Amino acid sequence: MQPSSMVSFRHVSFPFFLCLLFLIFLSPPTAGDPLYTQCGTTDNYTANSTYESNLMNLLLPYLASNTSLSGGFLNATVGQIPNQIHGLAMCRGDANASVCRSCLSDAIQDAPQLCSYNKGATVEYDDCLLRYSNQRFFSTIDTSMRVFMWNAYNVTDRSRFDKIVDELMSKITDWAVSNSTRRFATGQMVNSTKAPFPEIYGLVQCTQDLSPSQCQQCLQSILQPRPTLLEGKQGGRVIAASCNFRYEIYKFFDGAATLRLEEPLENSPAPAPATLVPPLINPPNEEGKSGKNKNVIGVVLAIAIPLVIAFVLISIICICIWRRRKPAVKLPLDGSSLEGITSVESLLLDISTLRVATANFSEENIKLGEGGFGAVYKGLLPDGQEIAVKRLSTSSSQGFRELRNELVLVAKLQHRNLVRLMGVCLEEQEKLLVYEYVPNRSLDTILFDPEKRKRLNWGKRNQIIGGIARGLLYLHEESQLKIIHRDLKASNILLDADLNPKISDFGLARLFGGDQIQGITSRVVGTFGYMAPEYVMHGQFSIKSDVYSFGVLVLEIVTGRNNSDFSGSEYAEDIVNHVWERWVKGTILEILDPSLGTHCPRSDVLRCVHIGLLCVQENPSDRPNMSQVVVMLNSNSVSLQAPSRPAFCNGQSGMDSGDYSNEPDLSGGTHDQSSSKSMPVSANEVSITELEPR
Repeated sequence: MQPSSMVSFRHVSFPFFLCLLFLIFLSPPTAGDPLYTQCGTTDNYTANSTYESNLMNLLLPYLASNTSLSGGFLNATVGQIPNQIHGLAMCRGDANASVCRSCLSDAIQDAPQLCSYNKGATVEYDDCLLRYSNQRFFSTIDTSMRVFMWNAYNVTDRSRFDKIVDELMSKITDWAVSNSTRRFATGQMVNSTKAPFPEIYGLVQCTQDLSPSQCQQCLQSILQPRPTLLEGKQGGRVIAASCNFRYEIYKFFDGAATLRLEEPLENSPAPAPATLVPPLINPPNEEGKSGKNKNVIGVVLAIAIPLVIAFVLISIICICIWRRRKPAVKLPLDGSSLEGITSVESLLLDISTLRVATANFSEENIKLGEGGFGAVYKGLLPDGQEIAVKRLSTSSSQGFRELRNELVLVAKLQHRNLVRLMGVCLEEQEKLLVYEYVPNRSLDTILFDPEKRKRLNWGKRNQIIGGIARGLLYLHEESQLKIIHRDLKASNILLDADLNPKISDFGLARLFGGDQIQGITSRVVGTFGYMAPEYVMHGQFSIKSDVYSFGVLVLEIVTGRNNSDFSGSEYAEDIVNHVWERWVKGTILEILDPSLGTHCPRSDVLRCVHIGLLCVQENPSDRPNMSQVVVMLNSNSVSLQAPSRPAFCNGQSGMDSGDYSNEPDLSGGTHDQSSSKSMPVSANEVSITELEPR
């Protein structure tokens, strides 16, 4: 039987109140209508505003899709003041996950319409509650507006019925407050006489952000004294933003009642105690037991029962604390790397925060790219900070090694030309690295696009070259660690809003300790065309390996040509050979990027080409280190020596190609020297590789 309802306002005229009561009584809500609606009183937002975007695209979809996964309650905050929004969603304690999702799906559609362009709204249905506001309301009691609903039929023995209802609701409230972290309980009062109302059922619930004392206070404020409108009614309920209760003479909730009580006989001295379902049955005492024995048993029970209850409660609390604690970060570090990251606790982020930030990792709206490790998503933290979230694929064992490497290395590195690590999350089987968001994405997406590259005049390109050089100098010589990147290429150079470069992707990086200047590996990793010849052929890597990759990158920036564009050329294997052929012939200006126009300083451009060729010389000892490169880039007074022949040089100039038994895959694949297999590159050119232990 659907009860009728009445809304109580604090400041309304009596005639208006009667009219409102009459209309509501005649029009009971349908199953899909909100039982309770309250719009905010603080402010409104405008169409297509940041507040609307935060509400419709971040907060509401997150609450709707994740509340059922979080036990039926979830709160979250998105955006930055003045566009910050606080939201809360809760499902009735007996509602299953499907009912919860369905109810909240209706709620996120109805709330913005019922409170159109209002910054705050509260809507409550029979199965769920949705609330949001630009004012923080978590952990505060709100009973400012209450909805009263009642069964249209009266009981015959009003006094007795109301007394039993009060006792039932009091017991249920005590249980919800003291024994339930969900702040929810149901109850059943059984009448042994079977007439005139054999059973009464009750339910109470508070929002889970309230403390036990706050929940008790909230329920008492709407229960005691019970509203006059509900007296003598066969069923009734009161709904407020922070708590609600309901009772009926029929079972209206799902599942067994939390508490089962038995109504005392008319002349019994005290009411029967509440018991859990199924009821506890005490065996009768044997006849002939002395009063002394009864007293002893009573004393023992009086001591034992509270101790058992206390032990159970303490165990429950300990289990809850253990389950809610943040997981320990256990990453298998290499023997020669750092013992650990001392500040890792400060980097830990909650999975719920990142789900809100990325709209639950929405692929349609904010997926930035995908590589061998998994996907990268754009996100927005509650304080308004934009982030890029690297999400390790659950099927990628390779990606875990990359994540481990980046966590160990990048957390210790701070430089304006290195991408900044903001946090890490290792919860719910997820492995996530959180970086600062770089709006212009990677260099290759602009440099190799015929239209977008026009944004890169010579001033910007020179700025990018200088920034990459300073970032490498920091890695090689200025940081507390000596890092060899091993995978420097255009797709691993990110550009911020001002097109300043930031070196990224340290999954293949190697750490040198002490006076170590080079290393040897049997497992060659990286991207062909950017790897130095001594590394490809013999597995030897050093800071000069990165210098070679930097030289290739400089030649790409000056010419606007991708290294892989030359894989089908008749006269050149890669951009290094192509530029060297033109340099020898004295026609180098012919291969400059036409989008640079005729007004760029040709002497500066030629100087950069000269430095690039010095960096790709065949003999590693002939290549400059990055400190020398930075000086050469910043001072025209420093004279440059003539470059010698680059590695793998062949073509019309008559140089031989050298002895190279394993021909590289110039399409950009990754070559594994130990197995002589070519491995494909992912969409964003991050190589799919395998690391070996250091």
